[in-house]
Amino acid sequence: MTTTGDDHTAALTGPWWWERRLGAALDVGLAAVSAAECGAEGIAFAKDAGLPTAVGVGFGVLAGSSLLFRRRWPVAVVLIAIAITPAQMGFLLTIVGLYSLAASELPRRITGALAGMSMAGTLIVTMVRASRDLAEEGAHPPIGSEYVPFFAVAAAIGVTAPPVLLGLYVGARRRLMESLRERADDLERELQLLAERAEERAEWARGEERTRIAREMHDVVAHRVSLMVVHAAALQAVARKDPEKAVKNAALVGDMGRQALTELREMLGVLRTGDGGRRAQPVEPVEPVPLAAVGYAAAAAASRAVDEDGPCLAELDELVGQSRAAGMAVDLSVEGEPRGYAADVEQTAYRVVQEALTNVHKHAAGAKTYVRLAHRAAEIAMQVENEPPPEAGSTADARLPSGGNGLVGMKERVTGLGGVFVSGPTDGGGFRVSAVLPAAVPGVG
Repeated sequence: MTTTGDDHTAALTGPWWWERRLGAALDVGLAAVSAAECGAEGIAFAKDAGLPTAVGVGFGVLAGSSLLFRRRWPVAVVLIAIAITPAQMGFLLTIVGLYSLAASELPRRITGALAGMSMAGTLIVTMVRASRDLAEEGAHPPIGSEYVPFFAVAAAIGVTAPPVLLGLYVGARRRLMESLRERADDLERELQLLAERAEERAEWARGEERTRIAREMHDVVAHRVSLMVVHAAALQAVARKDPEKAVKNAALVGDMGRQALTELREMLGVLRTGDGGRRAQPVEPVEPVPLAAVGYAAAAAASRAVDEDGPCLAELDELVGQSRAAGMAVDLSVEGEPRGYAADVEQTAYRVVQEALTNVHKHAAGAKTYVRLAHRAAEIAMQVENEPPPEAGSTADARLPSGGNGLVGMKERVTGLGGVFVSGPTDGGGFRVSAVLPAAVPGVG
């Protein structure tokens, strides 16, 4: 795999302008060889120019050492090579300088101009030197004068073209690799962002499913347990005065407890079993499941828990009857023609009425309650309203605890299906819960 941008930056450990120590060592070695070459050629230059040998050698060493700066200032290196071309020195300096210039990030017009100047200088110097050598040979030159231009052009192209072409290729390849590295860095950052977002979505899904399961368990258990507490309070009040009624209330408490336990076991059983209703068998540890799958698994489990044997509006009479058996005066009225609704709609409507009746048991024991259900063309509406509770002490106080989650859970259920939920006290001192649900839930076939 490619290294990231941070790793690439950390790898730049060379001194000064070098990215790596190996590059610095290579340039130092090339500069040393070039200085030695130019210093040796400076002896002949000093002799031809009538200068002291030490001056010619020093000039050559200084010029050849400029190759040390080929990565930092390639233009300066090429200009020095062009400048010393008439002195017939700097062969290695010319080749390496042109290569470095072509491989750099400088504009191609600068590379072309300097390469043309170098080629022209090499061509002129070669022609002059060849003509001088022919003149020194006298009457028996090794080649004819007509071949001098051809030889000069070939030498100029041979010295200039290969390093320039190789430098252009290496520079293009380097830029391609940098582009690929940048794309890899961008892709890695993008994948990290996607992983973080997936983890956030999974965490959100887990929170939503925990809330959903808690709400379902609250609705399933709280109502029946509330009725059990109410019956137990009534049983305590009439145990000595009316044994027959006490026995009846005790039987109702037992029935309510068994029903609550049955519903709780069914819900927990669905959450713990796999397909087919069988208990999941322990398996060997496997590879970690992706975070994005956690939300889907939790959603599927909660959906099965709700969908299997979930309550419906046909059981509303039985629900009201249970509250009546607990001593509540409940008036049920239904408007419109009942028809089939989506399972989520019927379950939500049932849970709203159930939780509203549970709240009456908790907060207004003994108050008369009105349950109204209206079947309309495109929606179903329900309302549970209770009158003010009787004076304190007129009925047994069941002292039912309240977690404060009932109204919140009802609102979440209703708004989750695109409905409207309103609750609050009435002018007469009672309390009213109203909800309207669409007959067809969007996205449910």
